[in-house]
Order: sequence, then C-alpha cells, then structure tokens
Amino acid sequence: MCVFAAGATGLLGLGGSASNVFLASLGIQGAQMVNQNRIATRTANSQYEAARRSAESADRSFALQQEASATNLKETRQAKAQERLAATVQGQEAMGAIAATEGLSGRTASLLSRDAGRQSANLRNSINQTMASATGQYRRNALGLLAQRDSRFNAATDMQNQAYNSAKASSKGIFDLLGAGVSTYTGLYKT
Repeated sequence: MCVFAAGATGLLGLGGSASNVFLASLGIQGAQMVNQNRIATRTANSQYEAARRSAESADRSFALQQEASATNLKETRQAKAQERLAATVQGQEAMGAIAATEGLSGRTASLLSRDAGRQSANLRNSINQTMASATGQYRRNALGLLAQRDSRFNAATDMQNQAYNSAKASSKGIFDLLGAGVSTYTGLYKT
C-alpha cells in the first residue's frame, strides 16, 4: 500500500502529521468498504443463484408431478373403459340367456330382460360417475400443483429481490466513506 505523505504544510489546511493521519484513516476506511462491498456482492450473487435454481426446481417438479397425474388419469380411464365394456357384455349375455331360456312366457322374459338391461346400465352409470370424479380430482390436483409451483416461484423471486436489495445497500458504502472522511477531517481540523 502506498502512503501519500503530505508536505510540511499538510493537506487541506491540516498540519503534516494530522494530514497523514487523515489520509491513513481514509485509506483504512476505504479498504474496509471495498472488502465489505465484495462480501455483500458475493452473498447477493449466491442468493440470486439459489433463487434461480429454486425456480428451475419448481418448474421441473411441476412438470414431473403433472405428468404423473396425467398418466394416472389416462390409466384410470383405460381401466374404466374396460369395466364399462365388460358391463355392457355382461348385460347382453344376461339378456341373451333370458331369451334362450325355454318355458318363460313373453311377459316374464321381457321383465327379466329389462331388469338385466337396467342392471347393466346402472353399472355403466356407476363407472361413468367414477370417471367423472377422477377427472374432477385430476383438475383439482393440477390446480394445486400450479399453485404450489407459483408459490415456489414467488419465494424464488423474493430471494432474488433480497439479493438485489442487499447488493444495492452495499453500494452505498462510498457515501459512508465520504461521510467518515468529512467527520475525520472536521475532527482533525479542530485540533
């Protein structure tokens, strides 16, 4: 570090030794300010990077959870479609068995056939209601995942804003240095 030595008359109307004390004090305060600014900048950069990674993680998590939920709904739809087809086939078989039965009067066969048709329709309706419920649950889950992702994005944005404000606050150090220099100067000038 180079120390500026003021002449015998001093600097800014201060005596030679007071001028050197002033310059040394100002230099130390300047070095401290620069160091604090570096630390604050590193901290702000780390916070900003953590916020960026958090936002990316939220986006990946949302995509994976959404994909899993969509796959689950697709598999449920396929299973329920098979159940619906099996109910239809079962109803047709029951009506066919009733029609093939000998000795039943037309009225009895007709009643039994209608009953089998109603039972088959009720089973299909139950399957359709289960599917409607599964679809509604999928939509609610998707909205929940979206809200969760947005919440994580907001938290990441808050982290970025804090990092920005922290870096901005550390840049005011030059004014602190100037203020300390003026205070030191006035304190030395009075002596």
